[in-house]
Amino acid sequence: MVLTEQIRQRIRAEFPKYPDKRAVVLPALHIVHDELRSVSSAALEEIAELLEIHPAEIHDAMSFYQFFREEDRPLGKRRVWVCRSISCALRGGEELLESLSRKWHVGPGGTTADGSVSLEYAECLGACEGAPCILVNDECHTNVTAEEVERIVEQ
Repeated sequence: MVLTEQIRQRIRAEFPKYPDKRAVVLPALHIVHDELRSVSSAALEEIAELLEIHPAEIHDAMSFYQFFREEDRPLGKRRVWVCRSISCALRGGEELLESLSRKWHVGPGGTTADGSVSLEYAECLGACEGAPCILVNDECHTNVTAEEVERIVEQ
């Protein structure tokens, strides 16, 4: 078993919030991904068993959103999203992404060799008034400069 009893309980706790178990696919994927930093094929099978649906349905949702990592590409300790919307691009977002790629020796979609940071780009983080912005795990930071990123990520 890949999913701990605690993870299974968190998934089961979602059941009453939705009309049926099938609707719990995304919350279950988020729970597993947050805990394990990826969703392995074994975890996918166990989620499907809990939700009483075919594993292919879980995989379809997982691959559609491209947010979830498979076991061969786990997330680093921190996930840094750099916004590439027009607002952020005009205020240095593309340069920020290039700077971080050089600094961390990793391209967008990759994870540093030490597993500390996964670098991603987002089409829009919805904080255009604070361009350029980044999302570190679940926290949005606005008006970011390349010099500030290291401090922000460490916090």
